[in-house]
Amino acid sequence: MEGGDLVTMQLAPSILSFDPANFLAPVQEVATSGLADWIHLDVMDGQFVPPITFGAELAKSLTSQISLPVEAHLMTLTPELHFEAFCQAGCRRIIFHVETTAHTHRLIQELKSYGTEVGVALNPATPLAMIEPIEEMLDILLIMTVNPGWGGQALIPACVQKVREARERWPGLPIEVDGGVDPATLPALRKAGANVFVVGSYLTRTPSIQEGLRQVREAGEVVT
Repeated sequence: MEGGDLVTMQLAPSILSFDPANFLAPVQEVATSGLADWIHLDVMDGQFVPPITFGAELAKSLTSQISLPVEAHLMTLTPELHFEAFCQAGCRRIIFHVETTAHTHRLIQELKSYGTEVGVALNPATPLAMIEPIEEMLDILLIMTVNPGWGGQALIPACVQKVREARERWPGLPIEVDGGVDPATLPALRKAGANVFVVGSYLTRTPSIQEGLRQVREAGEVVT
C-alpha cells in the first residue's frame, strides 16, 4: 500500500459533462488553471453501465497535449481488455471496478506490470470488505458516491459514512470519491476522510471552469 499525501486535497475534474464535440478546450482550461491535480476519464462500455463514452484514442490525444496526469476510470465489463491500450495512451493511473471480475488480484498484478498506478472502485452498494484481500496492492481506493453511469446525480448520503469507515480501516490509503461532488457536499466527504475528489457536472454550472474549481477547492480547504 502506498500512503501518499493524505493532508493535501487533490481535485480530479472529470470530462464527462463537457461537450464531446470539443473536449480539448475545457481540458486545457482545467490543465492551465493551476487548481487541478488530475484529469479523470470516465470510460463506459454500454455493458457495465448503459452509456458509451470514449476510449484510449481520446486519452492518447489528451495526454499528448496537457501536462496534468490522466487517470482512466474503467466502468467496463472486461476492464483487462483495455489495460494495455490506456497505459500506452499515457494514463498514469488505471482504476477498475471490483464488481466486474472474480480475479481482482491477477488484474492488479497485470496493471502493475505496465508501471501504472492502480486503483479499484466500489459501487455504492458494494461493501468495503471486497477490497480487504488486495488492500496492500492498491495505490488508491475510489468510492462511488452515486450509482455509476451518468453525470449530474446527487450524492448518496450513506456514502459519506462508507468513506468514514474506509478511512478508519485504511488510514494510509488515498481515498477518492466520485459523484455529486460540489462545494456543498465536499466538506462532509473531506471530514470523513476522502482526499481526492472527482468533480464533473458542477463545473458546467459555474461562470467558468476555473471559477468552479476555485469554489470547490476553497470548500475543501476550510475543513480542519
